[in-house]
Amino acid sequence: MSKVGFIGLGIMGAPMAGQLIEAGHDVFLHSRSGVPGHLTDAGGTACKSPQAVAEASDTIILMVPDTPHVEAVLFAESGVSAGLSAGKCVIDMSSISPLATKEFARKINDLECDYVDAPVSGGEVGAKAASLTIMCGGSDAGFARALPLLEQMGKNITHVGDIGSGQVCKVANQIIVALNIEAVSEALVFASKAGADPEKVRQALMGGFASSKILEVHGERMVKRTFDPGFRIELHQKDLGLALSNARQMGLSLPNTATAMELFNACVANGGAAWDHSGMIRALELMASHEIGRS
Repeated sequence: MSKVGFIGLGIMGAPMAGQLIEAGHDVFLHSRSGVPGHLTDAGGTACKSPQAVAEASDTIILMVPDTPHVEAVLFAESGVSAGLSAGKCVIDMSSISPLATKEFARKINDLECDYVDAPVSGGEVGAKAASLTIMCGGSDAGFARALPLLEQMGKNITHVGDIGSGQVCKVANQIIVALNIEAVSEALVFASKAGADPEKVRQALMGGFASSKILEVHGERMVKRTFDPGFRIELHQKDLGLALSNARQMGLSLPNTATAMELFNACVANGGAAWDHSGMIRALELMASHEIGRS
C-alpha cells in the first residue's frame, strides 16, 4: 500500500479520502477547516500543514475549490512544494484554470516530481460510491503512476492528453451539465405553468429521447425542492467563469454558456450561492412568478 497525502476535505474530498483509507493506504490529511474525526477514526493521520502532508507522503492529492487555493496549497509558506523531494507525485483533482495548471506543473516538475491534473465529475454521490468520472492530463508515466489510486475513487478514468488537458475536459463537462440543467429547468417550469404535474412530466420524458442523467437526478431535486448541495452553484459559477474567460482569450463565442452563467448569477444574487446547482430553476421560477408544482 502507498503513503498518500490528501488535502481538501469538503463535500467531495472527505469521501474520496475515505475511499483511500478503506483501501488500506496510509493517508495523511489536511484541511483548512480541520480534519473530520471520522477520517482519523478510520485510520487517517491529521497533519498540521500541506508541507507536513508532502513530507509524509509519496503521492499528494489536492481537492480544493479554485485556482488560488491550489496555488496557495502548493506554493505558500508551509505549502506542498516545501515538503517535496525528488520522485514524489502531485495529483490535483480540483477544477481550476488549464493555463494555471500548466504553470503549477512546470514548477513541480522542476523539483523532479510528477504532476497530474485529474478533475472529477459525479458529485457527492459519485465520491461516496467511488464511481467518479476522472479526466486526466499529464505524461504517460505520471498517469500510469496515478492510475492505481484514481481507481480507488472512480470508474471512468481517461488520460485525455498532456498537462492541462484534464482541466480542459472538465470545463467542457461543466458547460454540458449547466446547459442540461437549464434545459430541464425551462421544460419543467413550462410544464408546470401550463398546468401539468412536473413530476409526471419528468417520468414520461425519462422514457424518451429527452432522457438524461440531469433529468433523472436533478429533475427530481427540482420537483422535490431538495437543493442542499451535491455541487454548489458558486462552484459551477466558477467553472463557467473559466469557460467564458478562456473562450474570450481564444476568440470563441459561447452564447448559451453565458446565459447559464447569468442564471447562476441571479441565484447567487438571491442568496443561492450554496444551493445545489439544480437550484438554477429558481432563477427561471422568479422570472415566471411561478414555482413548479404550485398553481
